[in-house]
Amino acid sequence: MTNEPIRDEPSLFDALYEDDDAVVRALRAGARAESSDEEGTTALYLAAVHDRPGAVRLLLAAGADPDRASGPEGSDLPLCGAACGGHTEVVRALLAAGARPDLREEFGFTALRWAVGLGRAATVEALLAGGADPLLPGPQGEPMLVLGSQRGSPRTVRALLAYGAGAAGQEAVVGAALAEARRLAGVDVERELLRRLEEAYGPGLDALVRRDPVDGEETVTVELLRDGVPAAGADLHTGHAEIATLLEETQGTTDTADASDASDAPSASGAPGPPGAMPGSPPTPHG
Repeated sequence: MTNEPIRDEPSLFDALYEDDDAVVRALRAGARAESSDEEGTTALYLAAVHDRPGAVRLLLAAGADPDRASGPEGSDLPLCGAACGGHTEVVRALLAAGARPDLREEFGFTALRWAVGLGRAATVEALLAGGADPLLPGPQGEPMLVLGSQRGSPRTVRALLAYGAGAAGQEAVVGAALAEARRLAGVDVERELLRRLEEAYGPGLDALVRRDPVDGEETVTVELLRDGVPAAGADLHTGHAEIATLLEETQGTTDTADASDASDAPSASGAPGPPGAMPGSPPTPHG
């Protein structure tokens, strides 16, 4: 008998690159669900970022902590990794196991901040349904509704609005989001992305442009090529005009609600208007 620790991590990590049955065999052979490799990457985080919902559920059922941070600095969260990749089924599994939706990574990013900023609309919907706060700002104080408008994903913006991002008290945020949507609706997205990349990496590189459907919405991707190989890239959705319309409707609804609230307020004398008075009509004079 030996006092040497049993190295169960390699067998489990090898299994993650095979299939769910291999993960079951590794766990039954004694591998710990909380295993991490020599760099501090946890098995759960690896399964989450590689979109392995079956393996994620097996690890969670075997006792893996859905909120345990991963990586050399302990700065990466499974939920954030899954949200970043748009792995919605993994996100649902982690939330069902008790992952805290608003937990921040080292640099202040939440799972919702990742998903909104990258236009992962289905993941945004899952996070909001799982309790993520649409009013919690990003690490630079950026409101999620403004970020969603800049990204250009109407489905993302609809989800944020449905969960209260445009509720009473958020008029300034709605106005800022609307301004961004209008601005980008008048911009050639392809040229805008190329401009951003050239600002960061300099002009003169060849560029490759792709247009792909993501969650049923068009995404434009521009990649800068160095020796024919992608060296950097940026992408945006193209639904800014539709978002502007959504926010105009939200703004109009809020204005109508404010007017209705004002009509129900007490009169200058402290007495409410008479029953049946039309909204906005002055109170009936006495006698």
